[in-house]
Amino acid sequence: MPETGTSPKYEGSRAHVPAPEAKSGPAARAVLIGDRLIVDRSAFEGVVSTAPFCFRKGDGYAVVFRYGAVVLIGLTAEEEQDVIDRLSASAISAKPIEEERINFEIHRDKEEGIGGGGVLYLRELSVAHALVIADILGKSVALARYEREIASVFDTIEPAATALAVKGTIPRARRSLLQLIGSSLLAQHRVSGRIAFAEKPEALWEHPELERFYVRLEDEFEIIERGTLLNGKVRVVASAAETFTDLIDTQRSVRLEILIVILILAELIIAAVSLIHIF
Repeated sequence: MPETGTSPKYEGSRAHVPAPEAKSGPAARAVLIGDRLIVDRSAFEGVVSTAPFCFRKGDGYAVVFRYGAVVLIGLTAEEEQDVIDRLSASAISAKPIEEERINFEIHRDKEEGIGGGGVLYLRELSVAHALVIADILGKSVALARYEREIASVFDTIEPAATALAVKGTIPRARRSLLQLIGSSLLAQHRVSGRIAFAEKPEALWEHPELERFYVRLEDEFEIIERGTLLNGKVRVVASAAETFTDLIDTQRSVRLEILIVILILAELIIAAVSLIHIF
C-alpha cells in the first residue's frame, strides 16, 4: 500500500497505518479539511477543471472536492500550506484532519502505477493524471474518516449488545439509539451519495488511455472494497439500533398493557366494594 503521513500541524491518516516520515521529492498529498467545502472559484487563478475544481499552483495542481477533500500534487510545502489556509475558511464542520501522502516520480519509460517502495510512477504530470490521482486520494481520505467514525459507533453499540446477550437487558436510552440510526444513515449518504466511491472520474471519458492507470490505483487503495465494507457496516449499525428501539418499544407496550389491566382490576374491586356497601 502507498505510504501515509502526517504533518506537524495536521494530524490523522488512515487509522490502521502508522504515519512514517515524509520522503523528499514531489508528492501527492490529500487532506480532508471538513465535511463539505464551498469554494469561491473566482478567487483562484489558473483554473484547468471545474468538475472537480482544479487549478494550477506553481509547478503542480490543487484539486478540491465538495465533500471536503483537497488533493495537492507536486506542490512545495509552502504552496501546500498556502492552499490549505485559503480553503480552510470555506470548510464546514471541520474535525480532526485526515491526510494521505504518496511520492511520485516521472519516468517516460516505466509503466504507470505504484512500484516498489510505494512510489507512484508517471510518464507525465498532465491535468488528466492529476485528476485521476486526486479522485483516488480524495476518496481514500474520506473513507478513512468514515471508517473511523463507524468504528466509534460500533464501540458504542457493543456494550449494549453484550448486555443483551449475557444478561438479557436492553438499554433504555432510546434517544441515543435514534441518534445512532441517524448517524448511520448520514454516513451511508456520504459514502454512496456524496463521495460516490464506485463512480469513475469524468477525466477518463476524455482520456480513456488512463483507464488502466486508474484501475491500478483504485485496486492499490482498495477503494471499492473499503466503500462496500463501510456500507455493510453502516447497515449493521442501523439494523442493530433499530432492533434495540423495537425492543424498547415492545417493553414499553407490555408495561402499558400491564398498567391498563391493573386499572381495570382496580375499577372492578371498587365497584364490588360499592355493591357490598349498598346491600
